[in-house]
Amino acid sequence: MSSPATTTAKEVFELLRDDLAAIEREFGRDTVSSVRAITDIGEHLRAGGGKRIRPVLLLLAAKLFPHDEKSAVRLGAVVEMLHTATLVHDDIIDEAKTRRGRPAANTKWGNSKCVLAGDWLYMQAFKIAVQERNFRVLDVLIDLTQQMVEGELLQMEKLGKCITLEEHFDLIFRKTACLFSVSTRLGAIIGNANEEQEGRLGEYGRNLGLAFQIVDDVLDLTASEEVLGKPVASDLREGKVTMAVIHALQQCTPAERRLVETVLEERAFVSVKHEQILEMLNRYGSIPYAYDAAAKHAEIARKAICAFPDSEIKRALLSIPDFIVERSS
Repeated sequence: MSSPATTTAKEVFELLRDDLAAIEREFGRDTVSSVRAITDIGEHLRAGGGKRIRPVLLLLAAKLFPHDEKSAVRLGAVVEMLHTATLVHDDIIDEAKTRRGRPAANTKWGNSKCVLAGDWLYMQAFKIAVQERNFRVLDVLIDLTQQMVEGELLQMEKLGKCITLEEHFDLIFRKTACLFSVSTRLGAIIGNANEEQEGRLGEYGRNLGLAFQIVDDVLDLTASEEVLGKPVASDLREGKVTMAVIHALQQCTPAERRLVETVLEERAFVSVKHEQILEMLNRYGSIPYAYDAAAKHAEIARKAICAFPDSEIKRALLSIPDFIVERSS
């Protein structure tokens, strides 16, 4: 790599401290409604925290160019609001009980109110984005929301099925990588980047998002409930097979395949134990396989931004793929 990487995540967040604080304030203001339930749900979601990785990516991409800082803060809040709206809807669809170690919003306010609160967040995000008076911004956000909704519908169709790796990549692009890519592209757009620069940053975000989701899926299988803030192996319990499981299914015996199918059918670890699935994944090297795939996408992400001049911001962007792959939660 042409430039040394910033060594810690803490340094990256310190670099963006004031901007992230401004986004947090913007997010807080933008989720207030005259309808009490929306405000309460919005505050519950915002207080749940999260890595704020999408606003971080937007800010860093924008800082590669001269840009309007108010636009970066505004759109940073927009991408976090869209991400939050997807979480609300995901938890309803998945019938989740917890999110980040706290009760999921749907367990406190019910599905009906949370569906509408999620819809409101989507519309509020677009209302704020319109203030940019930039059709490119709106085009990118409209395409994003269509991809995410289509992805959710496709995932519902695949529930309980042993999907192919190609189908899995399509789902995780729509589920996660698309929003990562849009975050970096929005930073480029408000920085008046040229088409090639926007494309490179979009490719960076896309591959970073794929790496992020692959690692997320592995952690779902291997981390503890305390670390995850939700039950272990939630994906399998919800009828979803992810990369490590797909890899094992390509090599396993019919009897071992039946173990996975049983979990998918029962939507629980009753007849089959979580430890049996982990044992199978370890036997076929499926966990290292998934981590290797994540590392490859992280490297593709780094290569995508090689052409940008060396700077503190570029070094921060080069560091993030390592944080993504090496994280434990």
